Amino acid sequence: MSDNEIVWKEKGAERRARWHSEAGVPPPRRVVIADDTLTADRAYRLACEGTAMLWRGDFQNARLLLQALGRRVDGKKEKPGAPPKADGKSQAEKFHLYRMGQAQRARTLGMLLIPFDADHTVPLRRAPDVTAACTEAYGAVETPYVASLRELIGLIGAHEWRRRGLPVEALGADKSGAPNRIHAHYGVFAPVRGEYLELVWRAPLPKMDLAFDIGTGTVVLAAILARRGVKRVVATELDARALTCARDNLRRLKIDERIEVVEADLFPPIEMGQADLIICNPPWLPGKPGAPLERAIYDQDSRMLKGFLGGLAARLAPRGEGWLILSDLAEHLGLRTREELLGWIAEAGLKEVGRLEARPQHPKSNDENDPLHAARKREVTSLWRLAAA
Repeated sequence: MSDNEIVWKEKGAERRARWHSEAGVPPPRRVVIADDTLTADRAYRLACEGTAMLWRGDFQNARLLLQALGRRVDGKKEKPGAPPKADGKSQAEKFHLYRMGQAQRARTLGMLLIPFDADHTVPLRRAPDVTAACTEAYGAVETPYVASLRELIGLIGAHEWRRRGLPVEALGADKSGAPNRIHAHYGVFAPVRGEYLELVWRAPLPKMDLAFDIGTGTVVLAAILARRGVKRVVATELDARALTCARDNLRRLKIDERIEVVEADLFPPIEMGQADLIICNPPWLPGKPGAPLERAIYDQDSRMLKGFLGGLAARLAPRGEGWLILSDLAEHLGLRTREELLGWIAEAGLKEVGRLEARPQHPKSNDENDPLHAARKREVTSLWRLAAA
């Protein structure tokens, strides 16, 4: 069995299909056929044992079963394979245990599988039309395939986010008076945390003609700079999905003549010169992404953060500023110290010329049941204004 093929037995014959997992999960080695007669308790036992269930019953019943599995995973006091309790542990240990628990949860819920035809349709009773959601995430396919129902639910949710868009007050209003929207594509981090957008909106702008936005993602920060009057912004991105997403948002906002999106690892090509303002919002937590979609959250070995700081001074125009947008959640989790961050800034030949701060506004910051609540309630997001020393 190859890494992109799933094999199972059905009606006495061996069957094969292409396996698809955006998280890079290998195909399960044990697969059984399941339908509406399967109970949630039996499905939970199979999933915990590492046996996947390829669904042949009613699609809506599969969704209900997935919800039931989720309740059993979340409500189980001692789940098979779960990490030990975090009592008496340090914040860093609690965080790593939390990640282990989340990974175990994803593995268990990922054991309920759905078949797809070559045109992305789901050949099950009462299955919704998911062709648009799957095409946006997977592109065109030529053969039938199998994927987890959990992943499909994520695709459907991402499609709705992309279709509706996220209102961003700092981008002004459309003709109807409603806030302009950013449309995040599947796999591109959506600007759901408004506090860092507000920081970019109110930070004092240096006198400028050119700005760089490093790792632009949805292009929201570059768009805010353009909205504030910056004449030209060069936005860089390495991820193919994010490049497409950024250009799509520029067309929607009708500001593509003022912002150029270029494919680059961190800084734009050297021939583009120096900028009066260089802005970067790297992933806020040092750590290894468990899946490609976690790259917007985890910065392995702080590569992007160190890369931005290390190359900043050389790409700043005289009297230019670099804006680093960073949460201190990693410090409260024991994953990075403030001294380390200040040391990287100094080693890069930079100095701090100002800082704006904001408290988080997302629901988890006030959720006392969140395993990381002790760290989240102390979190501060900062916009560091940096200049060459």
